Amino acid sequence: MTEETKIVYKPGMAVKVHQKIKETNTKGEEKERIQIFEGLIIAARHGNEPGATITVRKVSEGVGVEKIYPIHSPVIAKIELVREFRVRRAKLNFTKNTKFKRKLKEVKKAAKKEVKK
Repeated sequence: MTEETKIVYKPGMAVKVHQKIKETNTKGEEKERIQIFEGLIIAARHGNEPGATITVRKVSEGVGVEKIYPIHSPVIAKIELVREFRVRRAKLNFTKNTKFKRKLKEVKKAAKKEVKK
């Protein structure tokens, strides 16, 4: 079990999804690069099973963009957790309206104690 599969992705988490993209140039050579999509998880389906997906939404230049990512896809390099908000819904479609977006409050984590050696 890898580190990403241990995390249960829930609505209200702000994440960075690192996606592998293959491109071909004019000579026909394939190049692979990683593209980062940073946004808020507005829906998570099927928990942590093989067909599990998350819907990530961000606003880019005033236009809302949503992408659905399968968690266990080989195209996904990694998913980084950036922030976590306290929510009381399973689907955060209300965040599409900017008026209600301020309802999100960040979860305050307990301070981690560092062990000095």
